[in-house]
Amino acid sequence: MIENRSDRPLILVSNDDGITAPGIRNLVEEMQQIGDVLVVAPDKPQSAMGHAITINQPLRLTKVNQFPGVESYQCTGTPVDCVKLAIDKLLPRKPDLMVSGINHGANSSINVIYSGTMSAAVEAAIDGMPAIGFSLCDFSWDANFAPARPFIRKIALELLRNGLPYGTLLNVNIPVPADGEIKGVRICRQAIAKWKEDFDERQDPFNRKYYWMTGKFINMDKGEDTDEWALAHGYVSVVPTQFDLTDHSRISALNTWDIHDTPTP
Repeated sequence: MIENRSDRPLILVSNDDGITAPGIRNLVEEMQQIGDVLVVAPDKPQSAMGHAITINQPLRLTKVNQFPGVESYQCTGTPVDCVKLAIDKLLPRKPDLMVSGINHGANSSINVIYSGTMSAAVEAAIDGMPAIGFSLCDFSWDANFAPARPFIRKIALELLRNGLPYGTLLNVNIPVPADGEIKGVRICRQAIAKWKEDFDERQDPFNRKYYWMTGKFINMDKGEDTDEWALAHGYVSVVPTQFDLTDHSRISALNTWDIHDTPTP
């Protein structure tokens, strides 16, 4: 179990691209400059797992020497499994910060629903940890994370300094502008968008049908205060995100519906 030095923040790191991904290595290196780091990450890519947890098979947790000077474990489960296991089996106390990523590819707008990266951060926030999900808008394995790293460290330090109320975490997406220059940071709302799926129908060698999901991202939001606008214009987007999915503004309207009395059989 990690031994946290009391004079340094304790930081939990996870991701969904797997413990060998370049993104998490860059994140760990930045967090080492801030505090004592514990890494618990999937042993293989777990992208788009959302908030899935493993309940029908055993989980295995293996200590690995993936990052010099950092206690690290790979887990056979999902990103959320990683956070749950870290909390129950490895952490000496509640961390001062949990960071997830750096994801290879954006998790802006509706992608936050599907993202294993963000779900790891959400799970940490549910347990009361200040949490951030970091994503770079580049899916390639050899993406250049260097321009993103100063922003990541600064945002993490500001969260440690200022905190967030329970129920809120940060979804941070970092652009890859064509000119290579990130213009700054914008605090945003989540853009209203969706995926329009298309399932490519194919046949296997035994003439059985199978389907390969493709899709097109459709941004329906023209606002200039959204994460999609910020990223398209070269800004880092920071969206305060909550896991309470209640539409509180609709409660009073629903109370006017004729649904409160017991229906007649």
